[in-house]
Amino acid sequence: MSVLASHSLPFLRRLDPEQAHELALDALTLGVSVPIKRPKDDPALATRALGMRFSNPIGIAAGFDKNARVLRPLAQLGFGFVEAGTVTPRPQAGNPKPRLFRLTEDRAVINRMGFNNQGIDKFAVRLARLSRPLPSGRGGGAGVPVGANIGINKNGADPERDYPELVARVKPYVNYIVLNVSSPNTPGLRGLQDAARLRGILDAISARHTERPPLLIKLAPDLEDDAVGPIVEAAVAGGAQGLIVTNTTLARPDSLQSPYRTEAGGLSGRPLKPRATEMLRLVAQAAAGRLALVACGGIESGEDILTRIRLGADLVQVYTAFAYEGPALVGRLKREMQHIMRAQGIETLDDIRGKDL
Repeated sequence: MSVLASHSLPFLRRLDPEQAHELALDALTLGVSVPIKRPKDDPALATRALGMRFSNPIGIAAGFDKNARVLRPLAQLGFGFVEAGTVTPRPQAGNPKPRLFRLTEDRAVINRMGFNNQGIDKFAVRLARLSRPLPSGRGGGAGVPVGANIGINKNGADPERDYPELVARVKPYVNYIVLNVSSPNTPGLRGLQDAARLRGILDAISARHTERPPLLIKLAPDLEDDAVGPIVEAAVAGGAQGLIVTNTTLARPDSLQSPYRTEAGGLSGRPLKPRATEMLRLVAQAAAGRLALVACGGIESGEDILTRIRLGADLVQVYTAFAYEGPALVGRLKREMQHIMRAQGIETLDDIRGKDL
């Protein structure tokens, strides 16, 4: 699996990043570099969150599989959970191309995709198909928990109407739902993180959905520190079960070397790590165990994962590191975690969760 993937990466890196991404999705659809049997995880990596068991804490972040095309192949690669989206009520083309840039020198990516996706109708059909029994007679589903990341269209959006409607469309088929109110590439979207506005959206969802899967909110790393507490309180009061910390950043660290560093859009990858880590600390302190926390942003090693768990994360997600390394990343992260855990006498992830707060 990893040999085939590593051989293809140099070719993919010569292509336009968005074209390479589409080819990667096509390859996963066809089963290229996807094992027939999902790797078995060491029990030491198992964890529980959001009322579910995860065989390992590593998920693929939203944005990779916007249209729910390859959830099962991603799960077969060894991810502990998979998240599709961001999906919007209506299809939209997104922003003009080029809109995706590799900052190779910085092991980072800048994107200004703008929620390009095929819309909720096709998305929901694929989720429904995923949940059906396989032709072999085995059970359906991805084999791991599945999440749907939902957002609003650039034009004609009504968040208090659109988010509850999207929840209605996906809730029969997924294990959790994420409100994306933090992408920097949809005008006005980040304003929905305001505590009062966020509470209004959550209340609208609760009024329509007395029963639903766990609901999470994805936060921006560019929030002011003093905004974190009110947002956490709004999430708790509005009935959310978790937070994803964080989305991409509009900041441009002075350390960036790539000629693409001045491109507009959200920056992800290694340069985001310091702020994403600090944001997790702030959110975990404010949440005080009342919400499940998913860490995201600059995670590229087993040590990174264990650091986030020590800061209170229940789960983690990767994206940019997966774009650079391909399927081999998942196994490497798990091996590094196991090596560190054995060396430090850590029997389970629960033994270290929140220890560095």
